[in-house]
This record gives sequence, C-alpha cells and structure tokens, in this order.
Amino acid sequence: MEGLGPLTAFHVGLAGGVATVTIDRPPVNAQNSIFREEITRIFDALHEMAEVRAIVLTGAGKTFSAGADLRDRPDAGTVGAFPRHSRAVRAGFDCVMECAKPVIAAVNGPAIGAGCVLALVCDIVLVAEDAFMSMTEVEVGLAGGVQHVLRHFGQSDARMFLFTARRLQGPELLRMNVASGCFPKAELLPAAQAMAAEIAGKAPLAVAAMKRAFTLCEYMPLHEGYRFEQTQTAALARTEDTQEALAAFAQKRKPVFRGR
Repeated sequence: MEGLGPLTAFHVGLAGGVATVTIDRPPVNAQNSIFREEITRIFDALHEMAEVRAIVLTGAGKTFSAGADLRDRPDAGTVGAFPRHSRAVRAGFDCVMECAKPVIAAVNGPAIGAGCVLALVCDIVLVAEDAFMSMTEVEVGLAGGVQHVLRHFGQSDARMFLFTARRLQGPELLRMNVASGCFPKAELLPAAQAMAAEIAGKAPLAVAAMKRAFTLCEYMPLHEGYRFEQTQTAALARTEDTQEALAAFAQKRKPVFRGR
C-alpha cells in the first residue's frame, strides 16, 4: 500500500475497505525492534486512512508469531536498556488497540508469548483448527502478558495458561470463549476477510465510536462508562451518516456511508 514506506517484516493489502496486514518475517514471524517500528507505523497510518474501515492481521507461512526474538533482548547491564525496550514493546501492542478501525486477528498458526499477546490485543480473534496459543514465559525465566490474558480468559483458565505454559489449540480456545470462530486453515483468512467486509459495510463513524467506547470504557465503572457511550450516540446523531442510515431504513434500501 502507498503511504506506508518500505516494509521488511510485513506486507499490506487493501480491498473493499478491508486492509489485510500480514506478518512476514521468516522463519517464525518473531518480533524484534524492526518489527515493532513497522507495526506501529502501519497501524498509525491505517488509523488515519479513510478508505480503510476494518483490518485483518495474520501471519505468513505456518506461524502467526512465535513471539519476541530473543536475539533482540536488551542488555540487563546497560543502564536504561529495559525501559526503552519495554516502551517499544508496549507501543507495538498499543497501536493495534488504539487504532480507530476494528482489527480481526486471523491466527493461522502458533501464537506464542508476544505473538499470543498480539492476537489478544485485536478486537476479534479467529483461529485455525490446528493453530495454538501459548505463553512460555515461565519456561525461559520471564514474566509478562498477565493483563492481556486476563482480558480474554477466565480467572482460573488465565492462571492455568500462564503457570503451565500449555498449548491451547483452536477448538479449545473457541470453547473457552477466547476466540469467536475456529476454522480449517484454508478457510480462516477468507472468513476473517468476510467478517471485516461485513464491518466495513456499517456506518464508519459509528464503528469508530464503538471501538473508542470499548477502549476507554473497559476499566471504567458502569455508570461513567455508559454515560460516555451516550455522549458518542448524541454526537453521531448530528452526522450525515446517521441521517443517511435512518433514511435508508425508512426507505428500505442499502445506506451509502461517506464517513461524515
């Protein structure tokens, strides 16, 4: 896609309002400093592109992402190395969560450690039947991912997942309500793109407001969160898209949204 600059760890395509972002860093799509710089640049750009209304994130080859590239770990003996590294890691996840467009993770293969977290920061998770998620931090003397795992797993399941470093396969992730769909591998990406196209057909300002509410209200008390949602509804009522949606409903036709 134009406007993203040169990419070495990803490629991006756009069709019908849906951007497909594919991690392509052989052999296992591991995450290093270049990966984090590029994913931040990509999602910051997609955030502002009016022609993009929904995003699919997937991996090339057999792996979604095998996690952090251990060759890229900061030197514990270098003053300030860990704070810089940690900030960059957070940015690589925050750019997905903060993107105004809904992001669907199409987990096509192993999603391990930081790769698992990357899938979990997406708005919707779809998995291949033979894919799995695993948080292996306790096996390599590290810790992390608790907060993101707790957003998707029940309390006991989260602790089991993190304390044991078990591999949870696609059907089990579906059963645990971590994933919204589980598909044969060949059907996964088309299913994710079809869902993204369905989202892309909705009023874009309303979808953006809904994502904003999810992001901001997650840890708000009920009353304050719902009050914020109502301010979004009031603001949308004054937009052309909402007027078009109401007119199309009354006239029994498909609305034409212009994002304004």
